[in-house]
Amino acid sequence: MMRGLSGRAGIVAGGGRGIGAATARRLAAEGAAVVIGDIVEQWAIETARVICSEGGKAVGVHLDGTSAASQAAIVGTALSHFGGLDFYHSNLAGGTEGDIDILNCPEEVLDRSFAINAKSHFLATQAALPMLIERGGGAMIYTSSGAAISGNPLQVAYPMTKNALHALVRHVARKFGKQGIRANGICPGVVMTEAVAQHLTEDYVQSMRDSLPHRRLGRPDDIAGAVAFLASDDGEWVNGQLWHVNGGSLLRD
Repeated sequence: MMRGLSGRAGIVAGGGRGIGAATARRLAAEGAAVVIGDIVEQWAIETARVICSEGGKAVGVHLDGTSAASQAAIVGTALSHFGGLDFYHSNLAGGTEGDIDILNCPEEVLDRSFAINAKSHFLATQAALPMLIERGGGAMIYTSSGAAISGNPLQVAYPMTKNALHALVRHVARKFGKQGIRANGICPGVVMTEAVAQHLTEDYVQSMRDSLPHRRLGRPDDIAGAVAFLASDDGEWVNGQLWHVNGGSLLRD
């Protein structure tokens, strides 16, 4: 068990399925109470139901991460249901359809990508930080991507937005560290979530597996463990970092 998660309360945004759902289950298994938000409310409710059926504490709600009012509402849910907020895992991502290269990416695709992959994290931070500071400190944990630094020739908007998120992580860590705030991001490699699996052929999956210096591709639980560590007291001295959890697909300091 991680130190200091039992009895804590937190939010997992984009927690209805995939990495977010696995993270919510892991945090609940560690003893934390979790508010799960998702644009598809039913996914969030179902993930919370599973957690509660296993003896954990969770509630699922609708969350539009690109809306300041919706972000404020999910923080309010954490306060009303669980009495406070100790961590916020901002796990929203998407908007990659039509994101090809700089000469073939329409402006509306760029705008949508920034709304989902950068603005949502900005708004989450504005909503959650005052509560975390009032609590005496806490953790902001953001899901980024290895795409931010890999030099992908097939996307332009998504990597741009993820680099914007990295600037947010470092800003929050620098500005609010003395007030007990830790801000970190996790950059997953290829994780076989439902959303990823439905877009990939078996041949492509095999080619990715062959190129990876590991025996397998990623699983949602791999990221969940890293998030749980950063939310816990075991991760108390980690601040302002972008962690690449990727099986070795990108090797860097």
